[in-house]
Amino acid sequence: MSSVRVNWQLKAILPVGFVLLAGLLLFILATVSLRDPDRHAVLIVAGAGAVAICAVSMLMLAFLVQRPMVELQEKIGLVSDGNLDVRVSFSRRNDEIGDLGRKFNYMMQQLRESREEIDRLHRTQMSRAEHLATLGEMATGLAHEIRNPLAGIAGVIEIVGRDLPSTSPARAVIKDVRLEIAQINRIVTDLLETARPHPPQIRLSNLNTTVEHAVMLARQQVLSKPIKIELHKAPDLPEVEHDSDQIHQVLLNLLLNAVQAVTGAGTVNVEIGSQDGFASVAVSDTGRGISSEHLSNIFRPFYTTKGNGTGLGLSLARRIVEEHHGRIEVNSVVAKGSKFTVLLPFQTPSSQTAAF
Repeated sequence: MSSVRVNWQLKAILPVGFVLLAGLLLFILATVSLRDPDRHAVLIVAGAGAVAICAVSMLMLAFLVQRPMVELQEKIGLVSDGNLDVRVSFSRRNDEIGDLGRKFNYMMQQLRESREEIDRLHRTQMSRAEHLATLGEMATGLAHEIRNPLAGIAGVIEIVGRDLPSTSPARAVIKDVRLEIAQINRIVTDLLETARPHPPQIRLSNLNTTVEHAVMLARQQVLSKPIKIELHKAPDLPEVEHDSDQIHQVLLNLLLNAVQAVTGAGTVNVEIGSQDGFASVAVSDTGRGISSEHLSNIFRPFYTTKGNGTGLGLSLARRIVEEHHGRIEVNSVVAKGSKFTVLLPFQTPSSQTAAF
């Protein structure tokens, strides 16, 4: 059974009412005592009673209103010192003061959860920074050590390939060696791009044009495959501040990944538009999809689910997009396909600051 709810305003007015009542009583008694001096004893008793009533009323006011406010002030002081594990005890009251306490406790719970989420994101960012730092050290130490002998091997293979008879079965091996050399060279190139990024040269330009160029190159890769790449442009989309070369690189990587995910006949859709105040480019395919256990790791350097992948493409793509103050979202269902959405601000924060 719930208790009766009494507004705190009424509790605050009650002492004032008692004081007024006591004053009225004293006035009446004083008037009577002037005509009858024998009533002085009654006046003293009545005055003492009025004082007692006022004292009790003020104590009630201090207990019901002042004490919760003092407690709230103390708890706010603890919060300002960084302690979020605080609660107020008057939240069980069934009045507006209790409502204030419940809302304060709920706010503190939300702040604690937000701090935990911030800590988790901070740890994630620190882990990514460590990955990139390690990657930079690897790239610096290995790039020249790999590329110089690789160039020598490639030259020798070309000479051997020219000298082999056209009917020699070794020509097939030479072809495989060339492919492997190209794969190693691509890994080293991606490694250097990831470890030693170039700052974007951001300019206001047409995002439709940037996307269209990437789609044209991707279509060249599927001329011999039963895969169709469809582009849906947004003619009314305002110009977007971006580095067209870098965003072109991001979209081409997403498109080639989508093509590789499709087995047999399929479709890759590219749709330009806007979402949540950002310019958006969505690349979706009808491929094999990505399982949930892999989905959380696909942006990690060197993590790949493809046998011939370097594991650096998506990591580099996300870095480029984040340097544009955007983000990449991904949704995927196994055996149904994946959708990668690149979101870019129409104006970068540095440009917005300069405008003011």
